[in-house]
Amino acid sequence: MTTILRNAADAPIRFGVAVCCLGWVSVAATARGLCAIDLGDTPAELEAGLRVRFPHAAPAHDPEFAGWMQQVVDFFEVPARGCSLPLDLQGTAFQRRVWAALCQIPAGSTLSYTEVAARIGAPAAARAVAGACAANTVAGAIPCHRVVRQNGELSGYRWGVERKQQLLAREKCPG
Repeated sequence: MTTILRNAADAPIRFGVAVCCLGWVSVAATARGLCAIDLGDTPAELEAGLRVRFPHAAPAHDPEFAGWMQQVVDFFEVPARGCSLPLDLQGTAFQRRVWAALCQIPAGSTLSYTEVAARIGAPAAARAVAGACAANTVAGAIPCHRVVRQNGELSGYRWGVERKQQLLAREKCPG
């Protein structure tokens, strides 16, 4: 089960970058949990993005964080296993409701933005659900890749529609 915590903006942040099946992944965390998981094409691109978003962040060189990095990489290898690391996220109350609903979508399944809106009791808020998905900063851990258009087609994904397609395919072929 994923726990969504609120991030203190001034909390010390540690990070790392590793290769995974979807390219490169960067992971950033406070003492409370993961605050960023980004996917990209190069380690330099990801590290530069982290340094812009978290200017006081420092690379982590401790065994606990190395274990967290490995868990994230392993999650992308077999996403059906889920990611059980704590999350330390900033978001509005609405965004957090959407993110919690996304965490209830089983691996390998999808829902439309409209269906997610209905599940959180805001049936007219499909566009706002899309906005909450776009605001997600933890690729995979909040599974916004499981949200599709009403007609079932894939739509925008912060880390690229190709990666969204790959994640969904990996979830349908566990293990």
